[in-house]
Amino acid sequence: MQTRPLGKTGLHLPILSFGASSLGQEFRPVPMDEALQSVRVALDCGLNFIDTSPFYGRGMSEVLLGIALRGIPRENYTLCTKLGRYDLQHFDFSSKRVAESVDVSLHRLGTDYLDIILCHDIEFVPMQQIVDETIPALRRIQQAGKVRFIGFSGYPQKIFRFICDQTDVDCVLSYNQYTLQNTRFVDESVPWLKARGIGVMNAGPFSARLLTNAVLPPWLKEPESVKAAARKAATFCSQQGSDIARLALQFSCKHPDITTTVAGSANPDNIRQWAKWLEEPLDESLLQKVLEIFEPVKNIGHMEGLTENN
Repeated sequence: MQTRPLGKTGLHLPILSFGASSLGQEFRPVPMDEALQSVRVALDCGLNFIDTSPFYGRGMSEVLLGIALRGIPRENYTLCTKLGRYDLQHFDFSSKRVAESVDVSLHRLGTDYLDIILCHDIEFVPMQQIVDETIPALRRIQQAGKVRFIGFSGYPQKIFRFICDQTDVDCVLSYNQYTLQNTRFVDESVPWLKARGIGVMNAGPFSARLLTNAVLPPWLKEPESVKAAARKAATFCSQQGSDIARLALQFSCKHPDITTTVAGSANPDNIRQWAKWLEEPLDESLLQKVLEIFEPVKNIGHMEGLTENN
């Protein structure tokens, strides 16, 4: 698996990483053996950067991930979790909860340090708190040796400049905004972040199943025009003997300024398929035709979090 450097951290991450959200049964019931095997298969395939959060499964993802990683040398993987979001409407970025959350995550994950910790979905709270309270609390935990690098994650592009104009972080994570349909992360934020030496990570190459042949989930927030374009693009790919998910994954992982793209599945076969796809050449002709299908709805997304943070 190809790797790229993450900002100024010294870390080199695989271009495709394992997202452990599905271990928390966020999308479907997951058999225990399948969940544990998916972690081992991801590591075997070179997806040795693992991203999780206490929000995923309300702790279940971290617990199962900790079980799956037992017996695997700590230097064999790079581990990222988050803090601040604990349920759909439960957010707490206070310094007290920061310290508690890190210790709970370390216990669940069975490790004495985290490589990266991110403030999770900061657009749902008044973001000045992240600058004034949360980041300073994380720096103290970093100085104590419990965390190597810190950052934040979220959906609106506004959040990156708001935080990074006021304080220093090591890395950031954006999701669903560097895909076949939506490239706002690169268009608006990545060059600015890169110029400041901030590590850049992307998640959601399939945009919550939008860019797959799967039935679209009822909670998908994109407008109907975007969904219709995605169905048209998926059908076109199938007619060409290809799979839109393959094209979507290859596209998201190709950008040289994005260190890693995080994709999640508790199905080991999916992970093997993704690794195989990345070994195959990108069909540039197919890509251009699919991008033309998406052109009328390019960069159309939805609002996430507080209005003032969008």
